[in-house]
Amino acid sequence: MPEMDHFTYGMLTPLAGYIASFIGCLTGLSATSRARAATGAVAKSIWLAIGAVSIGGTGVWVMHFIAMLGFTVDGMPIKYDVPLTIVSALLAMLVVAVGLFVVGFLGDRLVFLLGGGLIVGLGVASMHYMGMAAMVMSGETHYDTLLVGVSLVIAVVAGTAALWLCVNVKGWLLATAAALVMAAAVAGMHYTGMAAMHMTGPMGEAPGGTSAMELLGPLIAGVFLTTVALIFVVLMWPTEDEMRERQELAERLPLPQG
Repeated sequence: MPEMDHFTYGMLTPLAGYIASFIGCLTGLSATSRARAATGAVAKSIWLAIGAVSIGGTGVWVMHFIAMLGFTVDGMPIKYDVPLTIVSALLAMLVVAVGLFVVGFLGDRLVFLLGGGLIVGLGVASMHYMGMAAMVMSGETHYDTLLVGVSLVIAVVAGTAALWLCVNVKGWLLATAAALVMAAAVAGMHYTGMAAMHMTGPMGEAPGGTSAMELLGPLIAGVFLTTVALIFVVLMWPTEDEMRERQELAERLPLPQG
């Protein structure tokens, strides 16, 4: 059985992935806090979409593929299927968006929270295993059913908790603590899923695919830089409390006489 190494560069890729996930989750929590104070469906939708890109894109997908840069298999060069890798990124953002829109517009009643959490969790897990399927190698991939099941449970619980946090967390201190926990859950799900995998088959290089750095480097940089741009949008915008104060002030002001 070929030897796999999940930490080829030591703790560099796990730490870099965790930091990226933390930044994405914190940006997403900040965006969803603005969504709570936004007036009108369009404004709320924009903030929820920003949250989905930040959490699903950087918080989940970027973390996954940064970690994958540290994954190697002895005697099997790893390349990636380009369309499948891109679809996995879109899937991560889409399922998070669905979950956020459910609780963002319908509230955090248990039925909506569990339904949204199930969508997010299973969607994120699907993104993970789709990303694994995007690897082009000469060997065959096999999975331990029990560990796959554990990874699915982690993903659903983490997705449900993340939606609750997006609806309820207020203030930078609590948001930072929540983002740390969310990033840890994302990393936990990823490495549990990775631990479920083992390889068999012939050594050598498989035909087709694109090398990790040629594909993942630009994709990771693109998604992460998009999140950095969204960070500036969030920071320049009034906080949730400031938005509510302005709305209350506007409601108290007398209407102009025509």
